[in-house]
Amino acid sequence: MALEDFERSLVEEGKIKKHRSQRSEAEYNTRHRHRKHHHHDEDKERHRSYKRRKLSEHDKERGYRRSSRRERSNSRTATVEADSRTIEPATPNPINGPEPSMPSNGDVSVKRDAWMEQPSALDIDYTQKRVKETPKPTTSRTSKADFELKIHDNELNKHHLQHLAEGKDVLDEVCDEPIRDEVNYTFGDAGAQWRMTKLKGVYRRAEEEGRPIDVVAKEQFGDLRSFDDAREEHVELERRDTYGEGYVGKEKPSGELFEERMLDGGIRRRHSVQDRVSSEQEYVARSTDVEPPMETTIPMDQTALNRLKAQMLKAKARGRSDAAGLEAEYTTAMASFANQRRADVVVLGAMDNRMLAGGRKGEVKSVQNKRGRDRGLAEENEDMTIEDMVREERRTRGQAGGDGRRFAERIAKDSKFDNDLDYMDENATKLAKRVQKSEINLKNTAISDFQKMNRILDTCPLCHHEDTNTPPVAPIVSLATRVYLTLPTEPEISDGGACIIPVQHRINLLECDDDEWEEIRNFMKSLTRMYHDQGRDVIFYENAAAPYRKKHAGMEAVPLPYSRGDIAPAFFKEAIMTADEEWSQHKKIIDTLNKAKNGLGKLSFRQALVKEMPYFHVWFEIDGGLGHVVEDSNRWPKGDLFAREIIGGMLDKGPDIIRRQGKWNKGGDPRVDRFRKIWRKFDWTRILTDG
Repeated sequence: MALEDFERSLVEEGKIKKHRSQRSEAEYNTRHRHRKHHHHDEDKERHRSYKRRKLSEHDKERGYRRSSRRERSNSRTATVEADSRTIEPATPNPINGPEPSMPSNGDVSVKRDAWMEQPSALDIDYTQKRVKETPKPTTSRTSKADFELKIHDNELNKHHLQHLAEGKDVLDEVCDEPIRDEVNYTFGDAGAQWRMTKLKGVYRRAEEEGRPIDVVAKEQFGDLRSFDDAREEHVELERRDTYGEGYVGKEKPSGELFEERMLDGGIRRRHSVQDRVSSEQEYVARSTDVEPPMETTIPMDQTALNRLKAQMLKAKARGRSDAAGLEAEYTTAMASFANQRRADVVVLGAMDNRMLAGGRKGEVKSVQNKRGRDRGLAEENEDMTIEDMVREERRTRGQAGGDGRRFAERIAKDSKFDNDLDYMDENATKLAKRVQKSEINLKNTAISDFQKMNRILDTCPLCHHEDTNTPPVAPIVSLATRVYLTLPTEPEISDGGACIIPVQHRINLLECDDDEWEEIRNFMKSLTRMYHDQGRDVIFYENAAAPYRKKHAGMEAVPLPYSRGDIAPAFFKEAIMTADEEWSQHKKIIDTLNKAKNGLGKLSFRQALVKEMPYFHVWFEIDGGLGHVVEDSNRWPKGDLFAREIIGGMLDKGPDIIRRQGKWNKGGDPRVDRFRKIWRKFDWTRILTDG
């Protein structure tokens, strides 16, 4: 019975060992999958090689242990069979189960060997386990920085928060610091020009509207602090221009001008932030002496009127409820603008522009559609009488461009125009109509011409400026009542030349009256005698090929040797024949000298040419010479280049002298004294001064 119990215990121990081996194998597979998922490929390869090496060692050890185990089992079987004869049945332990006892010489119970209680080597896989590191106890030490106020670098109020962290009073700090504004620009950067333009606009608008500068600055800049910063920048930029590159000044506004403004207004430093904010508003109220607003309309400029009219038209088109109010506001503003007096307004009359003379009642008729009524458009009246046609011709003759310009305007108005003879023949009636301008366009054209003429007169070097009592820039050698004598610009094409200039600004000499022409002829006679006394011949020429430029008219006197003076007509005749258009509407050459000899005399030039046409004329004698009507001003040489090329070729001058056309300069001309000494003997104006 004891043997059966012993075998039963062995079977139970085998089951326990098998269960343990299965559990260890499952744990190994779990750990193996975990390692396979996390370890790198190199670790897996190293682990496989290590496992193969261990398995080979295990195989050797298994073979050795199997042989030893067979020997031990054989010896144990023999011992059990020998001792089974003397073993008595043992009483089973009710608590621990049947425990086999191996009696020996006494009552000592039998115990299993130690190798029997150990697990089998076949069921154990040797793996290298990671040694767990015992976590070190963390000792947290609280520092002072953990309880301090953290301030980000991008914090707007970083300065005040820093003072708050240090225990200072923020309100006291704000009141103690100077009044200044942190701006994101520096003096003289890319936006400086825009700020200076805005600053100048404040002064200009305040002057035009007659309003205080502070009120206009408040509207333009939003607050007076920005306005004072712009003033400070303007002063700094002027200092930089004055002192040059070595000057070191401010880079940003310091706010000193605004502080001065506040002190001048009687406003002292405040002790609260709210008082400082309201101080600027208090100063504006004190400086401008604002009274309770009255129901009056502020005068507007033309731009504001246009914007108001655009709002009114949009409101009408969309059918908004405020259209009537905008229309009433625009009417009031328009009446105020019409009654407003401005210093820069000039009233033009019929004497300033012929297009404003008389009325156009019978010449045109108004367009009776909505667009025509809004813009005041007009079209040609096909039922004009003879008196209306004559009146229109007198008013419109002599315009720049003539009939060609009117035809071009007609073509520009025709959207279906085709440069084809068939189209022109079919629409000859429509193309023959004149493009009539509206009253607004006529006034705008007159104003534009007036302003253009004023600019030309202000910059003309040959005009005497009566408003400033400034003499001409060109040196005056001899002065008559309506004409004066001066010297040509350098370099001269021939030494000793002169210019005969009318005092009044004329487009060409044909506009001069009889008195002016009498003095011009006196200068021509005196210059001819002077050059003949020197043994030289002389020619006179006028270049009026560009009347649209409205340059000051003048006659050039060029002395020549007698040998060159005889052949000068041939040179000019050949040059005129080859210049300008090959096919022309006028005669290539107008021989005024021949007409003078045939009975016209001194009136041959003034009767052969007209002042409305661009022309060139050269005098070989006092009474006449050769003339040419310039049909294409763009192809004609610029300035006096046409005459200078001919005369320079006759005198063998270099191209550097021929093509250089100088200007008169202020500060005196050293040639004047030398010329006056020679001219004094032949000066006819001495009769006017000496009696």
